[in-house]
Amino acid sequence: MPNAIDINAINLKNEELRRLLLTPAAFRKTYRNDPAAWIHDIIIWKDGEGPTEYQTEITSEVPLRRRAAIRSPHGAGKTTLAAWLVLWFATTRDPDDWKAPTTASVWRQLEKYLWPEIHKWTKRLAWNKMHRDPFSPAEMLTLALKLSGGEAFAVASDKPDLIEGAHADNLLYLLDEAKAIPDGTWDAVEGAFSGEGSASDAFAVAISTPGPPTGRFYKIHKREAGYEDWWTRHITLDECIKAGRISKEWAEQRRRQWGEDSAVYQNRVLGEFASQSEDSVIPLAWVEAAQERWKDLRDSGKLAEMEIERIGADIARGGGDKTVFAFRSGNVIVRLEEYNYADTMRTTGRLAGLLNRYGSASEIIDVIGIGAGVFDRLNEQFYNRVEAFNAAERTDMRDRSGTWGFVNKRSAAWWNLREMLDPVYGEDVALPDDDELVGDLTAPLWREVSGGKIELEPKDKTKKRLGRSPDKGDAVVMAFYNATVKVNVWI
Repeated sequence: MPNAIDINAINLKNEELRRLLLTPAAFRKTYRNDPAAWIHDIIIWKDGEGPTEYQTEITSEVPLRRRAAIRSPHGAGKTTLAAWLVLWFATTRDPDDWKAPTTASVWRQLEKYLWPEIHKWTKRLAWNKMHRDPFSPAEMLTLALKLSGGEAFAVASDKPDLIEGAHADNLLYLLDEAKAIPDGTWDAVEGAFSGEGSASDAFAVAISTPGPPTGRFYKIHKREAGYEDWWTRHITLDECIKAGRISKEWAEQRRRQWGEDSAVYQNRVLGEFASQSEDSVIPLAWVEAAQERWKDLRDSGKLAEMEIERIGADIARGGGDKTVFAFRSGNVIVRLEEYNYADTMRTTGRLAGLLNRYGSASEIIDVIGIGAGVFDRLNEQFYNRVEAFNAAERTDMRDRSGTWGFVNKRSAAWWNLREMLDPVYGEDVALPDDDELVGDLTAPLWREVSGGKIELEPKDKTKKRLGRSPDKGDAVVMAFYNATVKVNVWI
């Protein structure tokens, strides 16, 4: 009978072979508090692949710090990092008593990003090194991983009772896109660290692109009193470029597109907390929430079923401007179309074709400049189905409170969309997932002038700050504007 292998006698420099020969219990002990090594050894890497320096650093710190909050630009690999941590925790705790609740500010982040990412990486694991078979269909579910000792699962962030009810000896809380997660959920997570009756082995990892300087995620990164036990990490744009996660060209294009002082650039590209200027007409957070609703409609297939009711048409004036059509159904902009038309007859023909296609739809057309000719021609063919939008024209419209009037129709139309997007009113406007649209809608500024009226800044100023005309924003604003609104209709 051959002699048993003495693990300790193996050359310790050959870590790969030594770990391969470990028993299941020894495997769990070896990697239990070393997710960085687990990622290096257990994931099957292709040539030239591997975790970034900051991913290795963060995963090394998690077992030491126990609570970690990471902010970064878009594209840094945060969701991938989260998927690795869930799989590390599950495979190094099972069959002991464990749970790993995963939550996010929006459900789709779990359904469309985090859990598909977890599924993807299960196909890249060296199962022989873990001394177990690949997860079976009964174990690896769409939004859960159920093993003999515990499970990882998705839970909505607005249900803190479900988070609080996750009791186990070993707990990992994963908070994805954590910037907008409610305080109640954060409090429920903190219960795992409270001492008596809490888990003996608990971790919390929160990852997100930052938003405005509000909420628990911001307070943690600001190091406010009471949150010092959280370790924070800011993954910078330079680190992402060095790691090949973000290109310099992409970052520069976004700077030109949004402006380096804009909240959207600060949040998404620099990974910094920033709020929209107080004199901005529409806050970035409201636009992003509307885009999340649009993505939900797109993913459910409901967008394709919507009947087009109104088309806002911003007609190009030349000089690099684009003609943009915004297609609205109820409170949803179903899609945007843009053209480089220089010929007004082509624009007229396209809009006429859309009126024929959508038999009950109406169109509202910007008539300052060459749009006037387009409107006149269409009005001859489709009387009562086209409306003229003259941004400089006087209006008697007032805001919803009845307090403010407006200097002109442009100011009234933009304020109308602001109020529709305001979460206080619950209109659930949905806007396309378009980066230029974000910049267009969040760029214009406003002021109050004499007589209690709101005035939007001149379009030339917005255009100068953006480096382009806000054509998509104008088309969307017009699509939501109802030229038949009467005085005080919103009061």
